[in-house]
Amino acid sequence: MALAYGLFLSAFASSAAAQDSSPEASPSASPTVEAAYTLTLDPSQSSARYIAQEELTGQGDNEVVGETQAIQGTLLFDESWMPIAGSRVDVDMRTLVSDESRRDNYLYDNTLETGEFPLATFIATGVEGIESGLVDGEETTFTLVGDLTLHGVTNEAKWDVTATLSGESVTGTASTSFILEDYEMEKPIVGPVVSIDDVIVLEMDVVAAAA
Repeated sequence: MALAYGLFLSAFASSAAAQDSSPEASPSASPTVEAAYTLTLDPSQSSARYIAQEELTGQGDNEVVGETQAIQGTLLFDESWMPIAGSRVDVDMRTLVSDESRRDNYLYDNTLETGEFPLATFIATGVEGIESGLVDGEETTFTLVGDLTLHGVTNEAKWDVTATLSGESVTGTASTSFILEDYEMEKPIVGPVVSIDDVIVLEMDVVAAAA
């Protein structure tokens, strides 16, 4: 199992590097302040998910959640534990799993087209709503602003973040939303699905520690 997991991480890193070579797929962002702390996400304790609202024939409204732990990234902070631009997170969209495999396969092949666009990438370009850094043991809220690349399209995204510092590790949650049309994705209207909301919610639970 350990060998298989290691091979997966190696393949994921190679895929990330391949997508990073495309300027459109991976916008650049450099921190304006030198990072004093570089924390690496722990994929065994971190996860990413989408939440969508759909209507099914004969059943009515239904909430869909697709989740994965194939998430990598680094979080950057200055010496005062203020978050700074340059933090990056990559999510392998090929590994998103919901409660219905047929839905997942349709998303892979059609809406997300993961064969061509395997990764979703967020690179922070700024921070809003915080005046001082994280305090050990206290919960802090702020907004990370940056470039979200999904399905080969890059748009600005703002993530509402709640984070807690503990020693040299950070745990937290982040959420944002987007409109399918803004990322040139078709709605997955197939089978019993009558309709799906335009707005999709993205969430992340992260645990990161100093490497």
